[in-house]
Amino acid sequence: MTWVPTGLRARLVITFLLVAVTASAMVAGLGYQIVRRGLLERAERGAVADVRETLSRITLPIGASDVVWPSDTTVTEEDLGGVVQALEAPERTVIVTYGDHRRSNTGAGFTMSDVPDQLRWQAARRLVYQRVVLRDHPWLIVATQIQRATRDGVLRPTGLTAYVFVPLAEEAAVLSRLKAALAQAGGITLALALTLALLSARRVLLPVRRLGAAARALGAGELHVRLPVRGRDELAELTATFNETAAALEDTVSELRTLESMSRRFVADVSHELRTPLTAMTAVTDMLSEDADDLPDDAGEAVRIVVREIDRLRVLVEHLIEISRFDAGAATLRRETVDVGDALADCLEVRGWADRVKLTVPVGLTFSLDARRFDVIVANLVGNALNHGAPPVVVSARVAVGGDKHGALEVTVRDHGSGIPEQVLPHVFDRFYKAGTDRARSVGSGLGLAIAKANAELHGGSITAERCEPGTLFRVWIPKP
Repeated sequence: MTWVPTGLRARLVITFLLVAVTASAMVAGLGYQIVRRGLLERAERGAVADVRETLSRITLPIGASDVVWPSDTTVTEEDLGGVVQALEAPERTVIVTYGDHRRSNTGAGFTMSDVPDQLRWQAARRLVYQRVVLRDHPWLIVATQIQRATRDGVLRPTGLTAYVFVPLAEEAAVLSRLKAALAQAGGITLALALTLALLSARRVLLPVRRLGAAARALGAGELHVRLPVRGRDELAELTATFNETAAALEDTVSELRTLESMSRRFVADVSHELRTPLTAMTAVTDMLSEDADDLPDDAGEAVRIVVREIDRLRVLVEHLIEISRFDAGAATLRRETVDVGDALADCLEVRGWADRVKLTVPVGLTFSLDARRFDVIVANLVGNALNHGAPPVVVSARVAVGGDKHGALEVTVRDHGSGIPEQVLPHVFDRFYKAGTDRARSVGSGLGLAIAKANAELHGGSITAERCEPGTLFRVWIPKP
């Protein structure tokens, strides 16, 4: 698996190091090649010039100073030895050949088998040389055929070929020391590059970190956060833009909070103001509903519509008052140990639902919760199931054992109707949300499930809704305190 750096700091440092190392390696490699080429070429020129000069001094026959060695004169062993003696030097190996005859200097470390075949073939025509590695050491082989001057001064080949092995150990040592020096310089360069990369990355990323911290603070609600603008580069422009954005956001949020506060206060005030006339209207409609059957059909129906709408308005006002308490943060929790079975039974009996709902609760199940708010949760869920689902409606409760919800109270409410559509499930707890046009004029206020969710969350719990086959299942989780 290939590791890929993901942090901006790591990418900056690695990029800086790669550039520095690449540039350093290119400079060191180019410098090494130039020095190596110059050093070896100088050694080659020196060796070839020495061989040429030596051979120029033995153009006369060995042992005769006033006669010219004819080209057809038979070469003796002494002649071969004289050529070897003339060409030998410390640490050199000299091999002179004439036909099948071979002669080398004393202590020679090489033989003709160490001479490349191509070099032998070329040496028969001209002076040639080649660098080779023999016995793990570099050598320069200079090879040429020895020529003699005839009586008329023309040089002719004599059939003698000389092979001179010149050591390049000194040059190799110089190059080795150069490599070590370049490696040390590369290490120092790498250390300096790393230090500079870290310092540069810190200098570049410090404003970025400050921006990140300020953005997180801004996201956490600290709208007053601002950053000092230093310099005139791109980061300074980004910081200035951030400050302008934060200032605009602070103004907008402040305005929205003011409007929201005014809206909440308006809803709370209107809801409270409506309670007094609603109380009087409810008393009047109670008397009218008793006489509705004695009135003419049209008048009786009108009275029943008024009674129904006033009752719906009363529920809406109560729900609005309850929601306004949650919005204002005034809702409080008063836990006490409650018999869950009795609490559920009382909730159903008070609302006349006992014969329409099947209740399944273990005997003696107790739990610490706010009884009034628990009653509101169950009433809203069961009422929703009865009004929009189909019988049978089943309510069950248990304490979870094991898992991440161990010890929590689980209450489920299930109906067996057509079920809530999948696309509607994410919105069932939204305020005033009603699924479908058939619910637009339903008896509900559109706030029941939102109030149930708010009460469950006040307990530290949650409510979920899911489709069943058939029907819908609401599940309430209340953790133990």
